[in-house]
Amino acid sequence: MRKSNRPDWDEYFLEIAQLIAKRSTCLRRNYGAVIVKDNIIVSTGYNGAARGEPNCIDTGICIRKQYNIPKGERYELCVAVHAEQNAIIAGDPVKMKGSTIYVAGQDSDGNLACSEPCLLCRRMIKNAMIRRVVFFDGDGHKKNIRFDMV
Repeated sequence: MRKSNRPDWDEYFLEIAQLIAKRSTCLRRNYGAVIVKDNIIVSTGYNGAARGEPNCIDTGICIRKQYNIPKGERYELCVAVHAEQNAIIAGDPVKMKGSTIYVAGQDSDGNLACSEPCLLCRRMIKNAMIRRVVFFDGDGHKKNIRFDMV
């Protein structure tokens, strides 16, 4: 019997998140997020400047990159909204309850980036009542986080 190359659901939605990341307007890292419930896409988002603000790819300026600020620090200097945040903002709260969010990204050099949500995004994910997060760690391994529903 021939083995199928068909991806499982997690692989499928992580690949979609990687595709969404290509819309990112960040010079440093490109992230995509897709919120899914019952294997149906509820919402998507990518990291980039807030609506109406100039994008880093258009201005050619990334303050955090200029000052070599490490990942996870000094977010207040960045004009971008995170992929997870944009997906949550665009999503229907009723449909997000009990869903899964998939997050994937790459560094500016094209290498797979760790896409574990930051602490602020984790709080937003919990508040949106999203039950599960699937992402790539720094070594390209798929990881899961589960939140208990209240």
